Amino acid sequence: MRRTLSTAIAVTAFALAVPACASVQEASAPQPVAVAQLRTAEGGDAGSVTAYRGPLGLLLRVEGRGWPAGWHGVHLHATGVCEGPGFTSAGGHVDHPTTDRAHGLLNMDGGPELGDLQNVYAAADGTAMAEVYAAGPQLTERGHDLLDADGLAFIVHANPDDHVSQPIGGAGARIACGVFEAR
Repeated sequence: MRRTLSTAIAVTAFALAVPACASVQEASAPQPVAVAQLRTAEGGDAGSVTAYRGPLGLLLRVEGRGWPAGWHGVHLHATGVCEGPGFTSAGGHVDHPTTDRAHGLLNMDGGPELGDLQNVYAAADGTAMAEVYAAGPQLTERGHDLLDADGLAFIVHANPDDHVSQPIGGAGARIACGVFEAR
């Protein structure tokens, strides 16, 4: 009887604590700061990128649709404009404000730029799901903020980025683009 009462008290205490823990986790869950709707040059839906601000940069949740199967280079571009067909209106990669860095996450001779990101893989059905991290607290400062006067664009390239070659790691044509807007 005594063991049964102790067990019942422990189970009740656990049952009461679980909802409290769940609500604490929900309340402290990071909130997105911006979303970019990805479009092809023809205006078709290519997915979305949701941005979360962290202490040392940006976490970008990529949800691609209609991408060619395989690896794709993705980058943050300095201007929030996505005019087709080549999306050159988005400018070059976001770079450090006081230095002229070279392209490439693996570039040991002066890289990377702030806009250099990890590759994203698209499945045979054209879907891509990934979280990539853009390191650099400068991405939240004036001149590089997602939501500053000229914004930032997220570009999807046709090929993977080799993370070394100049100027874009051999990533090829820009096949999708999205401008970040406040969430």
